[in-house]
Amino acid sequence: MKILKGNSKNFNRVLDQLLFKRKNKIQVSSISVSKIINDVKKNGDKALIKYEKRFNKNSTLVPSQKKISKSIASLDKKVKRAIDIAYNRIYKFHSLQKFKNISYKDKLDNKLEYKYLPIDSVAIYVPGSTVSYPSSVLMNAIPAFVAGVKRIVMINPGFKGKQNSAVLYAARKCKIKEIYSIGGPSAIAAVAYGTKKIKKVNKIVGPGNVYVAAAKKEVFGDVGIEGMIAGPSEVTIVCDKFSNPEWVASDLIGQAEHDLLAQCILISKDKKFIKKVKIEIFKQLKEIPRNFIAKKSLINNGILIHISSDKKITDVINKIAPEHLELNVKNYKSLVTKINNAGSICLGKYAIMAMTDYNVGSNHVLPTNGSAKYSSGISVNEFYKRISYINLSKKGIESLGPSVITLANYEGLVGHAYSVKKRIRRK
Repeated sequence: MKILKGNSKNFNRVLDQLLFKRKNKIQVSSISVSKIINDVKKNGDKALIKYEKRFNKNSTLVPSQKKISKSIASLDKKVKRAIDIAYNRIYKFHSLQKFKNISYKDKLDNKLEYKYLPIDSVAIYVPGSTVSYPSSVLMNAIPAFVAGVKRIVMINPGFKGKQNSAVLYAARKCKIKEIYSIGGPSAIAAVAYGTKKIKKVNKIVGPGNVYVAAAKKEVFGDVGIEGMIAGPSEVTIVCDKFSNPEWVASDLIGQAEHDLLAQCILISKDKKFIKKVKIEIFKQLKEIPRNFIAKKSLINNGILIHISSDKKITDVINKIAPEHLELNVKNYKSLVTKINNAGSICLGKYAIMAMTDYNVGSNHVLPTNGSAKYSSGISVNEFYKRISYINLSKKGIESLGPSVITLANYEGLVGHAYSVKKRIRRK
């Protein structure tokens, strides 16, 4: 793992280079993605089946209800209970995010309203094939359900014709009735443009690999997508001499096992602590099944940073704008008020990223790759559209109209001025 010293002259330049290097790795050529999307647009289900057979060893696009029920029945009761607990907590927290409509009447009897309306249809992408993430079903579908989206579609690649039973159970828990066993750019194209078997949607959300992310960007404009980049995953952890190196090492490894392109960053004032964590990482990597992925991620993208001042620490965090931030320090209250750029912030030694990924209640679909500087994670707000309603009185247009005419003429939009002028009472 790279070790950086905050007091070195070239610190900012080297950090920028490391962040940019990873960002470049995440970018993929859009040529192959565009080719797949255009093929599905032109040939529909035929193209979709072709790519499913090639990438997922699957030829069934729509699993039968009998097959889904059979798969769910085989799921371990302990896993079902864990999903139930997560569902209840996520639902509770997201239910508190509902917006109130605004209605305002001024002295001229003009009425202005602002209403939140749910999007009609949404597709949630849930990564699949050789991995399974029932938690991603809950994190994407529950906010949509709370917002009142009428049609929620799940696209989830199976493997050799089988979808994961926990993913299917989570989908049933979220009352998702439309499930498609498809994945990758072809799945994004199918829900964006529609096929004979799949009706198109208004918006696509959910994390995926770099090809899925590229496909979502490609179809944006024809359909909506989240206002952020979701994935590969990241964590930045700030520690002090009171932190537990064994715990912190496990937090870093937990993030690194997600993906070869995941990024784990440790920041501390204590040089000895950084060395202890490095030793612990080496020991603990041997204990996890996905150690190859975690090791590669840590070597290629991991950074250990020694910084001597709190101000420099908060400056660096705001520069990185991490998806997950853990403030595993005693004085986190003095740091957190100065941090503006992060997807989610865990405060104290017990609040950790691994918990927020499952059943704390907050959402784990968060901005990555620096996009926390201008965007937020998935919430109920993601599934609303907002409409303004304007009702002007006769007195209102006559009082406000003359200044509108002045501005319209100033901007050279004479037609606008005439439109107002014709409605003002002649004196």
